[in-house]
Amino acid sequence: MAKMRVSYEYSEAEDKSIRLGLFLIVCGILSLFILGFCWLSPTLQSMQSKPANCTVVSVLRPEEMFECVFTCGADCKGTSLYPCLQIFVNNSESNSVALLHFDEQQLVLNPKCSYVPPCERDNQKNKDNVLWWEDYWTKEVSSQSFTCFFNQQRRPDDVLWRRSHDASVLLHCVLWPMVSLLVGTLIVLLTVCARSLAVRAEAIQKRKCSYEPAGNSEQGKTPPNTNTASFRTLPMFAVPVRRRDREQEH
Repeated sequence: MAKMRVSYEYSEAEDKSIRLGLFLIVCGILSLFILGFCWLSPTLQSMQSKPANCTVVSVLRPEEMFECVFTCGADCKGTSLYPCLQIFVNNSESNSVALLHFDEQQLVLNPKCSYVPPCERDNQKNKDNVLWWEDYWTKEVSSQSFTCFFNQQRRPDDVLWRRSHDASVLLHCVLWPMVSLLVGTLIVLLTVCARSLAVRAEAIQKRKCSYEPAGNSEQGKTPPNTNTASFRTLPMFAVPVRRRDREQEH
């Protein structure tokens, strides 16, 4: 019996679905590495800061001015000056005086100042922005207790007012790459399983079709009548005659 050949080639739609699944898998892996490098590491470092209760000790504005870079168009850049605002607080975690910063970005941008205003072209606008925050911390907050974030190991002399990254950033960095990876894997597996089932069904159908003609040809042939060939019909009242008596009669 000849072996049946079954086509294992994917159709155009199946080929596109497999390519889509592989594309999602690659995107999930790349995005996991990129987001992990750009966002996951800073988020983990930010979440290491422990919350503490802080109270304002003093608000200072030294005479030293700092430069910042402003942009006024595609090819327009320049530098301007802003005053430094220093807010010293007492945190309950270490029970010591530390310099308050608005978030991690401003801490990296200028470790000497508590607040770095958005850089404007006019120096007076920068100064007015700093003076507004000075009045806020001096008059409104004053000696009231508020929540701050403190990291004893990294920066024992600094505290943060806000976190730049929280648990939601960590969730998004892991969730969406994993969703893309799982969806791509699911598409590829479903496409391969569907093709495998189709190949099996095709093989079973071809096997049935190969058996049906053979069965029909055997049913069309009439079997030889062995009874008529080997036995003769005798009359109802026939008497059996011996072979010797037949030879004598002849």
